[in-house]
Amino acid sequence: MTAVGRIGAATVAAGKSFLRRRTAVFFTFFFPVIIILIFGALVQTGGGGTGLFTEPAAYYVPGYLAVVVLFTPLSRVGSEVARHREGNQFEKLATTPLSRSEWLLAQTLVNVVVIGLAGLLLLGLIVVVTGADISFSPLLIPFVFLGVALFCGGGALIGSFAGSQDGVIAASNGIALPLLFLSETFVPPSMLPEWFRPAILLSPLTYFSRGVRAATYGPGIEPLAGLPTGWPFYLGVLAGLTLVFFAGGAAALPRTD
Repeated sequence: MTAVGRIGAATVAAGKSFLRRRTAVFFTFFFPVIIILIFGALVQTGGGGTGLFTEPAAYYVPGYLAVVVLFTPLSRVGSEVARHREGNQFEKLATTPLSRSEWLLAQTLVNVVVIGLAGLLLLGLIVVVTGADISFSPLLIPFVFLGVALFCGGGALIGSFAGSQDGVIAASNGIALPLLFLSETFVPPSMLPEWFRPAILLSPLTYFSRGVRAATYGPGIEPLAGLPTGWPFYLGVLAGLTLVFFAGGAAALPRTD
């Protein structure tokens, strides 16, 4: 069987495994919807003023998308790796032609499809609930694809080093929650202490959020540490980080258990 055939078969198997976990399917779509309803319908957003959520609704599109692009791959892939370790599946995988990078790529493709569908649902809901004036740029496709692949690699790293599935969930939430709010998603850099603003650049999610905002809400992107405000720079950085995280995640997967 060719590499394409192996990856295709593994992708189908991973997709069926995901669909069998109805709770995971439900919360993949339900959790970000709740975030939008809370921030968009209850808290609401608007231009001007001070405090949180005072920017126009379209400004927060990267934050809403980041909820699924960040949380879902970290927890799903991390948990899948942990389950494979506990069930001695990597030992069995080592006896097949499927390589670790091919296995991770199959998991990534499933997440790309699932999160892509969730992203479409979110964008439509954002427009309906918040009335956001969004530019539906085709650039959203590569940004979402690269963001999902990057955090799939991160999930593989967490799953490879965490001691159990419970440890994966705790670690992924402990990493994702700070990143979600300190990566120029819901909180503009101007609201953070000046000494802390350069630290935003250490988060890979920053390059996703700034790139998506540049593509869908160009005038709203703030200058930060002298970086460009156009989307090509952020797409390039995100692509480079994705390669690093994916390669690191694939290399960290155990050969045996």
